[in-house]
Amino acid sequence: MTEAEQVLILWDIDRQVYHEAFAEVVGRPAEHLPARGTGVTMPLAIRSLLLDNSVSEDDVPELLPRMVDLVPQRLPAHTEDLREQGVLMPGVVAALRSVHDRPDLVPTVVTGNLKPNALLKLAAFDLGGYVDTEIGGFASDDQRRPALVAIAQKRAQAKHGTIFTRANTVIIGDSLEDVRTGLEGGAAIIAVASGKTSTPALRDAGADMVLESLDDLQELHDAIASVALLHG
Repeated sequence: MTEAEQVLILWDIDRQVYHEAFAEVVGRPAEHLPARGTGVTMPLAIRSLLLDNSVSEDDVPELLPRMVDLVPQRLPAHTEDLREQGVLMPGVVAALRSVHDRPDLVPTVVTGNLKPNALLKLAAFDLGGYVDTEIGGFASDDQRRPALVAIAQKRAQAKHGTIFTRANTVIIGDSLEDVRTGLEGGAAIIAVASGKTSTPALRDAGADMVLESLDDLQELHDAIASVALLHG
């Protein structure tokens, strides 16, 4: 990777809200809520929520879009809850800042959140200034996470004039779904063993590199250079 080349960095960035939306749409409380940190897109998480709470599969096509529309409306009322209960990966603020400050790196997000939800969550932790959300990929674009990689690559190409492929796109995340997104979507993968998923599991899933944390910024930047060279 020469100094002039650009690399696209895809960062991966609701439970009470789901509970409220389910009760309003279905007319009864949800007994089972989605697991945290699965990495699936919000529409797929809501589909599972409906089925796990004994909603007939025949009713899902009608109820799912109603919940998808309702969740972003309910989320702003829980901004303070996000700040108090949300958990940032250790070292993520410094890591986002350090990537943002490099002119050869193009940081954005690929996330299972709808875009309005993602923007609210980024704002809740004052992270929006470190990523270009206009070129990101969101569940609003496609409910299949691997498809979001190509969407972000095309948007970044339109803005920066660089063709982004697996050779110069790196996804950074901490779940098995993040690894699958990179493998199927066309990006190199730096996985972070944040505690949710173990290093061996991330490596066995196909991550190009696994970091124990984001605390060591030099290690992160070395990893970005290494995986870009690996696929270049």
